[in-house]
Amino acid sequence: MALIELTVPDIGDVSDAAVIELLVKPGDTIRPEQSLITIESDKASMEVPASVGGVLKELRLKLGDKVSQGSIVGVLETAEGAATASPAAAPAASSVSPAPAAAAPAVAPAAAAVAATVADQPRTSPTAALPPAEPAVIGALAHASPSVRRFARELGVDVAKVPGTGPKGRITQGDVQNFVKGVIAKASSPAAAASSGAGSADLGGMTLLPWPSVDFTKFGPVERKPLSRIQKISGANLHRNWVRIPHVTNNEEADITELEAFRVQLNGEHAKAGTKFTLLAFLLKACAVALRKFPQFNASLDGDDLVLKNYVHIGFAADTPNGLVVPVIRDVDQKSLSQLALETASLAAKARDGKLSPADMQGGCFSISSLGGFGGTTFTPIINAPEVAILGVCRSAMKPVWDGQAFQPRLMVPLSLSYDHRVIDGASAAKFNAYLASLLADFRRALV
Repeated sequence: MALIELTVPDIGDVSDAAVIELLVKPGDTIRPEQSLITIESDKASMEVPASVGGVLKELRLKLGDKVSQGSIVGVLETAEGAATASPAAAPAASSVSPAPAAAAPAVAPAAAAVAATVADQPRTSPTAALPPAEPAVIGALAHASPSVRRFARELGVDVAKVPGTGPKGRITQGDVQNFVKGVIAKASSPAAAASSGAGSADLGGMTLLPWPSVDFTKFGPVERKPLSRIQKISGANLHRNWVRIPHVTNNEEADITELEAFRVQLNGEHAKAGTKFTLLAFLLKACAVALRKFPQFNASLDGDDLVLKNYVHIGFAADTPNGLVVPVIRDVDQKSLSQLALETASLAAKARDGKLSPADMQGGCFSISSLGGFGGTTFTPIINAPEVAILGVCRSAMKPVWDGQAFQPRLMVPLSLSYDHRVIDGASAAKFNAYLASLLADFRRALV
């Protein structure tokens, strides 16, 4: 018999991912590729499987531990001649496995009395500037997602001191905000406290009304459905991006009549090869050309500096049963339409199956969110920080367009460009969107 160490494999640029679930215990017989633990980053959750089979002699991780590539998961006893020590197989992204709560400590009699008193109070939203409706589970391991922990670090908050009001004592971003408000309120003078509205929330000098607490069952039957893991993670990121980035949206229309005919022709010519050309492949190529022409759109803010990127990696929003994810295609400007068509189809399939790795969703310079399959005319897509712009695309439609002599039926597609006004002014955004529309109207321009 031989003992080998199972380690965390390459998980992209992710480091310090939190262990949120232990799927095995010492003494278990492990099959090759059987999942050992579930880890969570701010992008996705992943199951780490075993590279070989055997008997698990030791599990060296516990809930809440931070792991990176090379971290030891446990020690496995294998038969002689089995594979030597190697990293666990590549993790598969998972968005549906629930995160277990850390074991709660025994409640003291005094705490039980407080719990009985609080239990009768109405339930409030974690974002309301009101006392939490559930007793905080304090002690042992603070149960919070990586995104919430990072948010707490940005505010200088010790997450272990924050009472959690989420399911089974889970700490939410609202809990961190309420903790900070409570500290500020205690430090404020009585006069200052009296000057602010009772029950209001102070957000950077803006006094807002507390989140409404409503018993919806008074009006009819209801059903509670927990958010998926992707919704929880992306929701916090979207909220941050919307609040911190001054969004402006420029709307344009592109004539894709000839482009659509060319796309249909390509699909006919490549039918036997199995390559399917969608509008997304053309959008990716056109955006890559536009980003090269307007480099301020291919940039990120870093403090007082603007980081201009010499590569073009573009993400596209993919709809999955558990929410939207944004896989990234690298070096779009260096790839052909056929390569882009195949890669988008492959990444979209991985997204639907929940098999995207963190590396598949990192390094983007610009994003595309297409609602063409659903409808709409215009919308305001939210910028994916640290990017500075995102393109929204709605469903194309036939419209009468004046050509100077008569109205002609033309296939028009709406383009909604959201941009960070700290980096990009309105004139630059209008030029970018107009140039992009000209590329789509005559795709030969993309070759110049």
